[in-house]
Amino acid sequence: MAEITIGNPTTTTTVITVADAAKNNKQMEILKKNRIQVSNTKKPLFFYLNLAKKYIKQHNDVVLSALGMAIPTVITIAGILKMNGLAMEKEVSTSTVGTQDEAKGRLVQKPKIEILLERTENVEKMTIAAKEAPKKDAAKKERKIGIEELDVTAGKTS
Repeated sequence: MAEITIGNPTTTTTVITVADAAKNNKQMEILKKNRIQVSNTKKPLFFYLNLAKKYIKQHNDVVLSALGMAIPTVITIAGILKMNGLAMEKEVSTSTVGTQDEAKGRLVQKPKIEILLERTENVEKMTIAAKEAPKKDAAKKERKIGIEELDVTAGKTS
């Protein structure tokens, strides 16, 4: 992106080259692919949580976005992903968005939040551990059953 000053030094015209526009378009397409717009009325929290997990695995990051009353849902999803060690916050941005009120026909300001979460390095370790956990649990149960059987037979006197 190049900035050109024409005439008055307080007036600046920004010229965007074709390469810059293509680069920005590519970045916007990537953001659209891993963006989740959360609603607190359309789908349950766990739908968005599972979708966020899927996007993190596919794209290594996810953008959670919400307006108004859906903001606590986004914060909860981000908190769960952080507590489970699946993601960490890269960026949090808040703003207000003007929307048209259908009933009164006036402009209403709504709060908006966007949370960019990126994949943590220990996700691979956790998925490997999760796959091995059922095998370890089964082995522990077998050993425990074997010990209980020994105790039951040892306590009997004939």
